[in-house]
Amino acid sequence: MRNWKYVIAAAAIGLAAFLLYRTLSRYSLDELIAAVTAVPTARLLGAAGFAAASYLCLTLFDYLALRYVKRPLPYPKAALASFTALSLGHNIGLAALSSGAVRYRFYSRWGLNAGEVAKVIVFCGITVGLGLLTLGGAALLLRSGLAVEITGLTHPVVIALGMGCLAVPVMYLILSIVVRRPLRIRRWSLEIPAFRLAIGQVLIGSINFAFVAACLHQALAAVADVAYLGVASVYVIANATALVSHVPGGLGVIESVVMYLMPQDNLIGPLLVFRFVYFLMPLGLGSILFAVTELVLRHRGSGAQGDASVPAKA
Repeated sequence: MRNWKYVIAAAAIGLAAFLLYRTLSRYSLDELIAAVTAVPTARLLGAAGFAAASYLCLTLFDYLALRYVKRPLPYPKAALASFTALSLGHNIGLAALSSGAVRYRFYSRWGLNAGEVAKVIVFCGITVGLGLLTLGGAALLLRSGLAVEITGLTHPVVIALGMGCLAVPVMYLILSIVVRRPLRIRRWSLEIPAFRLAIGQVLIGSINFAFVAACLHQALAAVADVAYLGVASVYVIANATALVSHVPGGLGVIESVVMYLMPQDNLIGPLLVFRFVYFLMPLGLGSILFAVTELVLRHRGSGAQGDASVPAKA
């Protein structure tokens, strides 16, 4: 089926709507408003600050990726493309396609071809995976007892999962040192980044997710006494579930997983605050920025064409 991706996206959105309805249907509108307004201003500002720090880290994903494809651009350009693409892609879903289309819109204007943009997208996707595995593995090993309590898994399973998570970025770093030729998988060819870029991926990817978990922790800590590493473990599980499902912004999935793993009656307000701060505010800013950028670049492009069409005077 040629349109199978759209079918999957539609199914994912339907699942998201069901999960969100199931999560919110137990509450009246007044209860939801009261739950959100119960989050103190200091916690709200803290969550917003960590969300901003996360998006700052995400801009460095693109900055490194452009060096990986040997087409470095000034940081402001990389940051513009990254924030606009990801603020939209996080909410649209199928991030590789949605944010990838926005990235292509920017980078093609700045001289990158389709193959180079595709490599940028793959590099950023690998950075996401490395960061998620590193943070998840560290949280599982450092607070294995808490992870056992939250997930219901046995202690040996939690330790094995933590070690398995950390083994992947370690192997990636080793490959960046010893492998000099591109890895070929059937028709696909993947060039392993140099060690400096690879260590940058692991560090920045991990710091990004640490900030996202801190954003969620700030919201949850307003109503519950929860440890940061416990929240980090839960968020890694919830985010991995959302990534696999391709549900736009993890809508309903993140809320359902967090409420399942951390069963308390008053978490819905903080979760809505987290969604507003990390997903909806950047979506609004990114949409405005994208629209303004399109108008400016289109105006410049038409102006340049107009100048080129005027014949030079002798």
